[in-house]
Amino acid sequence: QVQLVESGGGLVQTGASLKLSCAASGLTVSSAAMAWFRQAPGKEREFVSAISWAGPSSYYAGSVEGRFTISRDSAKNTVHLLMNSLKPEDTANYYCAATYTHINYYRDFKDYDYWGQGTQVTVSS
Repeated sequence: QVQLVESGGGLVQTGASLKLSCAASGLTVSSAAMAWFRQAPGKEREFVSAISWAGPSSYYAGSVEGRFTISRDSAKNTVHLLMNSLKPEDTANYYCAATYTHINYYRDFKDYDYWGQGTQVTVSS
């Protein structure tokens, strides 16, 4: 059974940094496409970042490019999302997602088979 467990969320001020983690069990993160999505109240789920199943290639939403970095720790079977220069508009529940399918487009949440329960990030102004 696949489990994805997110951690690292919290309440921070504008400009601060947070590092989210997604610990996987029943799934090997080095063999899967791994992604982060977020959802704010009253808004649709939004793609944030993904790392390819095929290697180190990573992808970012335009709104976080240059501020967020996704990485994969194969030894710990964990994926991280380092978030720098946080803004109030980054406030959302952040979800980790995974699929073993060899997808080529990483931004559609419907392409992911496994999801974590989410971790809340709140950025105050």
